[in-house]
Amino acid sequence: MNIILAGVGGQGIVLASKVIAQSAMQKGLKVRTAETIGMAQRGGCVVSHVRIGENIHAPLVALKTADLVLGFEPAEAVRALPFLKPQGTVIVSQKAIKPVTASLSAEGYEGKTMLDYLQNSVSRFYIVDSDAVCSVCGSPKVLNTALLGAAAGSGVLGFTLTDMETALESVLPAKLLDMNIQALRAGAQNIEEGNICV
Repeated sequence: MNIILAGVGGQGIVLASKVIAQSAMQKGLKVRTAETIGMAQRGGCVVSHVRIGENIHAPLVALKTADLVLGFEPAEAVRALPFLKPQGTVIVSQKAIKPVTASLSAEGYEGKTMLDYLQNSVSRFYIVDSDAVCSVCGSPKVLNTALLGAAAGSGVLGFTLTDMETALESVLPAKLLDMNIQALRAGAQNIEEGNICV
C-alpha cells in the first residue's frame, strides 16, 4: 500500500505518517516513510510518503501508484493527485488554508474550487468536515488524527480504529491521548455516517 499525506506546515502531517507506520509495524508489516518538508515552517507544503508491504526497498511513492491521498488542505490534495493511481482514494479536509503564494498576490483562493476539481477527477472521494470534528474535540490541532480516523473508517487503510488507537498510545504523550482518540473516532464517524461523501 502506498499513501501520500499532503498539507501545509503545522498540520501534524509527519506525526500522522508516524501513526500509520506504527500501525503497520504493530501488525508485523514492513514500512518505509519519507517527508518533503521544504518551507513548512512558513506555511509551505509538506508531503509525507508511506509505503507498506513486502519488497519495498525505497520510501518514496512513485507517480500514479498511491492507493490513498490524505489531503490536509484542498489545494495540497490537488497538488498530490499525480501520485494517485487509477481507482485510488482521496480523503480531504474541507478547510482551505490560503497558500503563501496567494497571500503575496491579489489572486483569491477558493477551497471549494479545489474540492469541485477533486470530485470531478477522483472516483473514490471523501470530504471530511474537519471544522465540525475538531470542534467536537475542542482543538484544531487534532486535524491529523481526525483524518486518520476518516481513513480508517473508509476501510482503505486496512487498519481498525483499535489498531490506530494502540499506535497513538505509542507515539503521543499521555496528556494528549484522550483528545486524539476522540478525534480519531469522530473522523471515522464522519465518514461512516456519510455526512459529506462522494
